[in-house]
Amino acid sequence: MKKNLLAILFILLFSSSVTEAQRLRARWKAYRYEWSAGIGASNFLGELGGANQIGTDGFKDLEISTTRPSVAVGMRYKISPVMAIHSHLTYGQVRGDDKLTTEQFRHNRNLNFKSNIYEFNTNFEFSFLSSREGGIYRLRGVKRNSTFEASMYVFAGIGVFHFNPKGELNKEWYELQPLGTEGQGISPARSKYKRTQLCIPIGFGGRYFFNRRWGMGFEFGIRKTFTDYIDDVSKTYYDNDAISQANGPIAAALADPSLVETPATNVGSQRGDPSDKDAYMFMIFSIHYKLRTGRTNFPIF
Repeated sequence: MKKNLLAILFILLFSSSVTEAQRLRARWKAYRYEWSAGIGASNFLGELGGANQIGTDGFKDLEISTTRPSVAVGMRYKISPVMAIHSHLTYGQVRGDDKLTTEQFRHNRNLNFKSNIYEFNTNFEFSFLSSREGGIYRLRGVKRNSTFEASMYVFAGIGVFHFNPKGELNKEWYELQPLGTEGQGISPARSKYKRTQLCIPIGFGGRYFFNRRWGMGFEFGIRKTFTDYIDDVSKTYYDNDAISQANGPIAAALADPSLVETPATNVGSQRGDPSDKDAYMFMIFSIHYKLRTGRTNFPIF
């Protein structure tokens, strides 16, 4: 008799667990698609401004005061309970200014820039931490627990972005790429850089859904790029007389606005560092809305 009771109990528990697994599987499939929109901040890691010492890399060279607003819209498609693909269209602005550092070489170099960034990316996302509470039934007169869902994730992918650096001179802003500030388009050895490039987004984020459809989230990501010209600074100083003759005195003034003439600004001297590509980052706080694309068919009691 005891063996029979144990067998029945085991069957009931097993059936319940299978039903629960089927319910959860049906639930995430019914809400595969998700829209998002958000605002946040953007910043830049490159040659201009930065830390008060030379030779610093990565976040040690971050200048917080150049942070600017950003906006993003996106869509997410769930391919499993813990994996998804999401795409974003993001706008932000990045800046840099040698006046913001006390490091002697950069401060005397006196270069500055700003650039709008327009980016489209597609990323693979993996949720490494998730929690879900509450029932999904809708029975009249029956009280259920409130539903929420929370998750943390990491992501990586590929994107394309457009930039257009501008420099300030006498309170006027000028597009720098056409001016050939490092001899691009003047010297046969230096061609003009392309302002549309690929990037590799890498980062992490989190979401909290306080009902079946609506939620909020945050995401931070850094973009590895394959260009060193987001700030229009990469290689060495070019002959300023040749720049002036080819592209005008404004081009020459923006190519070398150094405060004091020193050997460091002579033709052939280092102006940037081509071995260290530029990077930029976004932090976005967003609102999310899930689209229902199927039925669960599991009224849970």
